[in-house]
Amino acid sequence: MLNSIPSFARLVAELAKFPGIGNKTATRLAFFLLRQPKVQAEALAEAILDLQRNTRFCSVCFHITEQDPCSLCCDTRRDETLICVVEEPQALMAIERSRSFKGHYHVLHGALSPLDGVGPEDLKITPLIKRLEQGGVQELLIATNFTVEGDATALYLAKLVQPLGIRVTRLAYGIPMGSELEYVDEATVNRAVEGRRDI
Repeated sequence: MLNSIPSFARLVAELAKFPGIGNKTATRLAFFLLRQPKVQAEALAEAILDLQRNTRFCSVCFHITEQDPCSLCCDTRRDETLICVVEEPQALMAIERSRSFKGHYHVLHGALSPLDGVGPEDLKITPLIKRLEQGGVQELLIATNFTVEGDATALYLAKLVQPLGIRVTRLAYGIPMGSELEYVDEATVNRAVEGRRDI
């Protein structure tokens, strides 16, 4: 049926590529967009193109940014002796919303997962070690997700970093096992940051 309307079918196919969006939801979204004024559809398309044109990853922490280094890395009020490692930018944003962390960040862009073919060379681990070797960092807070992959990544990082004489801590287990930081409420993230422990 959709094949007879190629432009609609193409939009559904593109929307279905989004995480968590299946064919039914993609079709509903396509109908929603179809009913919107042309100016709104153009604004959405321009926002997507603007995102692609203007955002990149910070050369220091690998968070998303429009300036390099990012505003978090440039903030002189932040504690330079403390770095928090997260899997994805969404987790960084969750910790920032909690207002419980005042140090700097490092985004790995994933977690170790040998079954999926993700090894240390696929993550931003080498730049992290180089940052730590420059000196000045006293504590590395590992805030990877509480999943098998997140725990494996935390242990791997702890073994790499401990010879450098830097304290390595992990978020407290106030965050439910198997959960992802971006979906955890601010108060729980706040308690987890404050209750961090050595690995």
